[in-house]
Amino acid sequence: MSVPFLAVRWRIFAFLFGFGFVAYVQQKSITVAADRIMPDLHLSQLQIGLLEQAFVVGYALFQLPGGIFGQRVGARRAFTIIGLLAFAAMAATAIAPELFSGEGIFLALLGAQLLLGVSQGAIFPVSAGVFGAWFPPRRWAFVQGLQTMGLQLGAAVTPPAVAALMLSLGWQRALFWISAPVLVLIGGWAWYARNTPREHPDISARELGEIGDHRATAVDSSISFARLWSVLGDRNVFVIAISYLCMNYVFYLLSNWVFLYLVQERHFSVLESGWLATAPPLAAALGAGLGGILTNALLPRFGTRWGYRIVPLVALPLAGLLLLSTVHAANAYVAVATLAACYLAVELTEASYWGTAMAIGGGDTMAVSGFMNTGGNLGGIVGIPIVAYLSGHDDWNAAFYVGVGFALLSGLAWLSIDADRPVG
Repeated sequence: MSVPFLAVRWRIFAFLFGFGFVAYVQQKSITVAADRIMPDLHLSQLQIGLLEQAFVVGYALFQLPGGIFGQRVGARRAFTIIGLLAFAAMAATAIAPELFSGEGIFLALLGAQLLLGVSQGAIFPVSAGVFGAWFPPRRWAFVQGLQTMGLQLGAAVTPPAVAALMLSLGWQRALFWISAPVLVLIGGWAWYARNTPREHPDISARELGEIGDHRATAVDSSISFARLWSVLGDRNVFVIAISYLCMNYVFYLLSNWVFLYLVQERHFSVLESGWLATAPPLAAALGAGLGGILTNALLPRFGTRWGYRIVPLVALPLAGLLLLSTVHAANAYVAVATLAACYLAVELTEASYWGTAMAIGGGDTMAVSGFMNTGGNLGGIVGIPIVAYLSGHDDWNAAFYVGVGFALLSGLAWLSIDADRPVG
């Protein structure tokens, strides 16, 4: 057996781990910088919510097209293009105040966040297709959990890193320098990556044998409109997208708003909030990794259907209970702990969602994953204005109560999701 991280497939994984890490650094930077952007550019909290909404709209709308784009052009080219576009969007966000004035600044920031969302929309659908090609099915939940861990580690380092850079360099330079390392990652990927194991010059016959010949998951690069219509009309695909939508209200509540919640509702300082805001994403990273390991262990014991179902059926109602505990926590530090535990519970489910999308998607995994993540990000499109409005009116508790309802609905939907039944 190949030694992990020496095998070519694990080097490919390392690149995807890096892309996910950087994507979340880019996504979350503006939510941390918002505390300085608002007074500097005379923006309201509702306008910051609109900037986040612009990202989510672009991100959600390009999930399915991004998955189809990845199937058409291949993962190697797709990641190179979207990585460069994302860096351009971050640079544009940083320099917008130097180029525009008045309302023009806000519109430029809005456009930059929209571009960032569009550019990142393909990352995770295409990653799912890469995992399907480079890893045997028994490892899908595990690698999905590990990649999600990378996302949350990126989210965890962002608050203290951006807060510290803002205090020394200002928010514009902080946003630019926090994103610059992605250029090295893009260059390395463009040089080293290949779309399939058999195309890679460094792969051995032994490793090809370990990966296996699961032709049913070979990427369909000629996906037709008729085939796409069949995929989107599948009941399984529709229900998992709805469940992911409901779960992602809670996800966006935790990932986008914890920093401001700690400052405004729990009255921590900006720098202290920057450090405390790392606790929920660190817990989420742990949860994602544990979710991958746990689901990977449940699959051979309970089969594909229940192996993927058990974790979300338990973890999502638990997340709702932990949101209630946050609202009623008298001690601010206890609230930080319950937020962290809630985020851990939510991220336990990621391996189940993405592993199921791969199991039912087969050669159309990128399209199925893109549609599922479109639903997921509709949760952000629905949730961000709700949270922005309620928090702007000093009613953070109501935003959390709404999250309780969404967590319960997302869990119940798993009773209708069957990973044993592939599309078509």
